[in-house]
Amino acid sequence: MTALLDLRGIGLTYPGPPPYRALRECDLTVAAGDHVVILGPSGSGKSTLLNVVGLLDRPTEGRYEFEGVDTAGLGNARRAGLRARRIGFVFQAFHLMPHRSALDNVTVALMYSGVPSARRRRTGLEMLDRVGLAHRAYALPSQLSGGERQRVAIARALAPQPALLLCDEPTGNLDSATAERILDLIEEVRAAGQTVVTITHDPVVAARGRRAVTIRDGRLTESTPAAT
Repeated sequence: MTALLDLRGIGLTYPGPPPYRALRECDLTVAAGDHVVILGPSGSGKSTLLNVVGLLDRPTEGRYEFEGVDTAGLGNARRAGLRARRIGFVFQAFHLMPHRSALDNVTVALMYSGVPSARRRRTGLEMLDRVGLAHRAYALPSQLSGGERQRVAIARALAPQPALLLCDEPTGNLDSATAERILDLIEEVRAAGQTVVTITHDPVVAARGRRAVTIRDGRLTESTPAAT
């Protein structure tokens, strides 16, 4: 399979003072259509690696290619555009607009891409239907359960048809039964061809990926394959 993202010797040192080396010589290749889980405890460098993969932070050493493009040569505007169009983010805390409907929360992902209003609404309804929430399109986040809010967040992340779905502790705020349903949904999305990278501290979540790597003290090591 074609590599969607390729990290070689990636490191990131925050200037301080004192300087802090958060990532150390990380190598990671993720093929298109794969689901890679990055497993590590608090303080291991997971969030820093997520920020690098998601084009939120620039590494201070190494090379990161996304869809064959060396990201080091991209200016801030192009990085922001690539991030908005090609990377969908799903966070533990949902990050939904509290006073806007589920549909509005999904379509906001398309507003900055110049998508016409009618098409935004049509796409938003399609994405909500995909995650089983078409009937809750006009509900506010406060009227939704935690699992429903996370499904809205997934629908929002998928609306621009990104190359990569980047999930940061996607079940961290959910009970175990609801978490299983969200993990099932992520697997359905992956099975349909979506590339997924999940960041987690939970071995149960890690076991749902097709491949797992471990991060500790800013270093990545290959783990036993989680699932086939």
